[in-house]
Amino acid sequence: MPEPSTAPELPVLLDAAKIAARVRELAAEISRDYPGRTPHLVGVLKGAWVFMADLIRNLSIPCTVDFLGIASYGTGTISSGEVKITKDLDLSIEGRDVLIIEDILDTGRTFRYLQELLAAHAPRSLKLVTLLDKRSRREVPVRADYVGFDIPDVFVVGYGLDFDQKFRHLPDVRYIPKLPSQ
Repeated sequence: MPEPSTAPELPVLLDAAKIAARVRELAAEISRDYPGRTPHLVGVLKGAWVFMADLIRNLSIPCTVDFLGIASYGTGTISSGEVKITKDLDLSIEGRDVLIIEDILDTGRTFRYLQELLAAHAPRSLKLVTLLDKRSRREVPVRADYVGFDIPDVFVVGYGLDFDQKFRHLPDVRYIPKLPSQ
């Protein structure tokens, strides 16, 4: 497994310019869909924070922000299937237009869990914005309302996504061709 200092050896899946352009498009779409409203963006930690920051800077409407910590991978590369909340919401979402901001939609288990958890708090609306959608891995029939990119079944890092807390700093999305467990 390459160390962060050798990250250039990891192949680029989506370069920083392509990501920036798509984030601007998503922000414009969300801004058009919520005229005169103030959506409440809930970033799923830790992977979504870079995407969420860029998305917010490109919105042309006001928004409020909160974070929800979720763990389903630990230090591995395959979801454990068990979702654990590591940080709860600070603000009530009752009656609000809530946009869950995710880094990647994979099996769908985490998002289904979040849908059920947050719907119990009676938001006005609840939608998902994801930077990456790995549809080939879907185990639960869910779909994102706003998708940055559809990607193949590879393990991705960079732009906030990590492998064992490494590679979040990379400005683009790269993939690890051969994982240590392979």
